[in-house]
Amino acid sequence: MLSKAQIKYIQSLQHKKNRQKSSQYIAEGDKIVQELLQAGMPVKAVYATGPWLEQHKSLLTRLPADAVKEVDNIVLKQLSALTTPNNAMALLDMPPADNSLPAEGTVVLALEAIQDPGNMGTLIRIADWFGIRQIICSPDCVDVYNPKTIQATMGSIARVQLKEQDIPTLLQQSKLPSYAATLHGKDITDFQVIREGIILIGNEGRGLSETVISLATHRITIPRLGGAESLNAAVAAGIICGRLLI
Repeated sequence: MLSKAQIKYIQSLQHKKNRQKSSQYIAEGDKIVQELLQAGMPVKAVYATGPWLEQHKSLLTRLPADAVKEVDNIVLKQLSALTTPNNAMALLDMPPADNSLPAEGTVVLALEAIQDPGNMGTLIRIADWFGIRQIICSPDCVDVYNPKTIQATMGSIARVQLKEQDIPTLLQQSKLPSYAATLHGKDITDFQVIREGIILIGNEGRGLSETVISLATHRITIPRLGGAESLNAAVAAGIICGRLLI
């Protein structure tokens, strides 16, 4: 059984200020917890039902015995940020801050002021799908360790490195070419497949700031054939990655 203090602590991690203070976050979902363990992520504890623990006991061998907590559905509901809790959740350490520049010969996704947790999670999944191993978020993006964001990644959080950096500073210091998604750029179908670069995606409503656009090597646009005013940020990122990386 978990103590009241342990339950209160896990519940507190639903709030950003407490995640930042403790440098820990929670991940919910049977599949997500399984993938985090398979990837060797810094899991500090697992809270799960008995049947789930029995089914995945081979994944739990690297954890100390006291880090594996069997709980019932009532306790999981207390711990959960979801309306319908899953059978497992994990407590993890956040990675240390990293201000290094992306390596030459790599493609990274840089996000400016993304606000919706679901969009952020989907963008992480898109990066994972296309083999992008690093996402750089501006300081005004939604917290990538928001429980809703983690849930929306569907496990891709285990394979994509997330960093926070000032995007204009990144563009000024990096030697990689950069591609800013705008409504008035060069048609992406005119570009060849890229092997390195920074793909820039902006806020859901405003897009990229003029400062970031002015610093980008290229301004790119998805050709519009219909009457829609704009595309969802994650949808746009998926189309751009599909064109520039394959």
